[in-house]
Amino acid sequence: MKNILNNLLNKNKTNQKNSSGSQIPFRLNFLFIIVAVLFAVLIGQLAYLQVMYGAKFKAEVNRTDSTVETKNVQRGMVFDSTGRVLVGNKVHQAITYTKGVNTLSSEIYNTATALGKYVTVSTKTLTKRQMADFYLSNPTTLKRIEQKIPNISQYSSDSRYDKALKYLYSHDMNYTDQQKNDATIFAKMSAAYQLSTTYIKETGVSDKEIAEVGEHLTSMPGVKVGTSWTRDYPNGDSIKSIIGTVSSQKSGLPSDRVNELLAQGYSRNDSVGQSYLEKQYESVLRGTKSQTEVETTGNNEITKEVTKYAGKKGDNLQLTINASFQKKLQSLVRDAEEGAGGYSTGTYAVVMNPNTGGIIGIAGVDRNPSTGKITNNALGTINSSIVMGSVVKGATVSGALMSGVITPTNSTLTDSPINIGGVKKASWFNKNGGANIAVDASTALEVSSNSYMMQLAMKEAKFNYVSGGALNMSTKSFDIQRGYFNQFGLGVKTGVDLPGESTGLQGASTKKYIGSALDLSFGNYDAYTVMQVAQYMSTVANGGYRLKPHVLASIRGTSKNGGLGSVESSVTPTVLNKIDMTAAQRKVVTDGLYDVVHGTNTYKTGGSMSSISPSISAKTGTAETFYKGTSTVTLSLASYAPSKNPQVVVALAMPNLSTSAESNNMDLAKKIYSAYWSMVQAKP
Repeated sequence: MKNILNNLLNKNKTNQKNSSGSQIPFRLNFLFIIVAVLFAVLIGQLAYLQVMYGAKFKAEVNRTDSTVETKNVQRGMVFDSTGRVLVGNKVHQAITYTKGVNTLSSEIYNTATALGKYVTVSTKTLTKRQMADFYLSNPTTLKRIEQKIPNISQYSSDSRYDKALKYLYSHDMNYTDQQKNDATIFAKMSAAYQLSTTYIKETGVSDKEIAEVGEHLTSMPGVKVGTSWTRDYPNGDSIKSIIGTVSSQKSGLPSDRVNELLAQGYSRNDSVGQSYLEKQYESVLRGTKSQTEVETTGNNEITKEVTKYAGKKGDNLQLTINASFQKKLQSLVRDAEEGAGGYSTGTYAVVMNPNTGGIIGIAGVDRNPSTGKITNNALGTINSSIVMGSVVKGATVSGALMSGVITPTNSTLTDSPINIGGVKKASWFNKNGGANIAVDASTALEVSSNSYMMQLAMKEAKFNYVSGGALNMSTKSFDIQRGYFNQFGLGVKTGVDLPGESTGLQGASTKKYIGSALDLSFGNYDAYTVMQVAQYMSTVANGGYRLKPHVLASIRGTSKNGGLGSVESSVTPTVLNKIDMTAAQRKVVTDGLYDVVHGTNTYKTGGSMSSISPSISAKTGTAETFYKGTSTVTLSLASYAPSKNPQVVVALAMPNLSTSAESNNMDLAKKIYSAYWSMVQAKP
């Protein structure tokens, strides 16, 4: 029995040993099978990706970001009618910085501090925040400051930075001059857009700075030695008041136009025309930026730069203005104003070609009567509205001829004071009626009869004048007179290619002011600009065509030597309207304007200009004005020469002179004509 039990136990142990030995290889094999299946799935997925998306992923791995970097080009220049440079570009050596892709503040800090060793910049515009941002852009410094702030670890990274800023603001850090210099450079670099180029120092860069920066360029990513430009005025700054200004890189785009200009492809730090011609012809002068394709790898390193488009310098403007004459005209206007004294507030003059509308000279000065200070303001000719006086009488007579209230053969009226309910308005030579004379339309211009003009206004309004009676005239008189004045350019915009033109000023036109309708007829009510007076007289001179005044003659390219290139477009005369007058009617007016200077009547008003050669035709003007309650006079003049075949118009105004002033306007006209015939055109 014992032997039987032992045999059974031994057999059982043998079976257990065999069973255990057989299970281990099975588990290992099962594990190997699972691993093999997983590898098979992985290989299958890799094969699937390789077949289906291999090309895509390969391109992604090898991908380089391609971005277009743009750089500004030189602005177009401005030339006068003879080809002389009025506005050019002065080139300067400059230090520039092109911001890389995703450049960190700490990287900019390193570059700025490295560059600061060799370049000194102005720190006048450095703000407290910019200084702090620079200081904290150094990770070591930021960490040191954060350690001084209680419980700093409980704040987010943004909040930590704000806490660090507040710490700096509340402590006097005593930054060194070198730190301020580096901080200014850092601020300029930080403000740049990705792959955009900005100036670190654009003027006043020394040869030493250029040499040292050039020697260490490899250790300052993005820094380059380049050039910049600023506007240059080789023929004097007085032309600036016509040309206008350009914003600097520092000031960037004007804040009131920033969105508009950004939409047009400008960068925030681009230069742009801010006023007058620079603004008016911005699209021509700006040129087109260069384009460089920049390739960067995944770690933002620039691997390749290829110039796709070298850019095109802005086109040039050639003006109708003669630079030498313009300079002389401005000098004459200033001299006239300096001799005016009293309450004089300025002097303005326009010289124009009546057959093209081209402006040959445009000058003006403002004067502060309280201080006597005189400042250049050529644009006062288009935006200063002045009560001109009798210069408008040529338009008054023309309107009466067109309306039919007088004719070339039937225009005689008696000059006598106009008595409205006991209030008298009279001509300068017949204040009390002691010099009543019969005058026709031409003679009325020659002697500058106010009475004659008032009678024309009443006839046009169909008002039956009775001396001493009430002026129950229709207010339509205002509209009738202004309608004719407008045809000549008085009281409407001339269309000159300079922004900011005024339409002038109209007085009230209600029944209460009906008496002023008479003043309107002889130029003592509405106010006009000198440019309007020049257009009006040009319309008379050229036979009745109101032409749009312009200072631009043509748009031209750039030659190989940097001068004027070929003509790309030219400005041709633009007729705004034609005056519907017969030759006989026009002759009535032109004869009267000629007689103002060369007539035989004792009361002719422009006789002192008879020495001007070749002969001129003109209408003088004297308006009774006031300055702060003090009685003054405004002297004006509208004229053309030669009287036959006119080639030049001179218009001027001198507001608020002393009441004793008489010939200031004619004295200035003589000098202007003398300068024109000697500097612009030989006498015919």
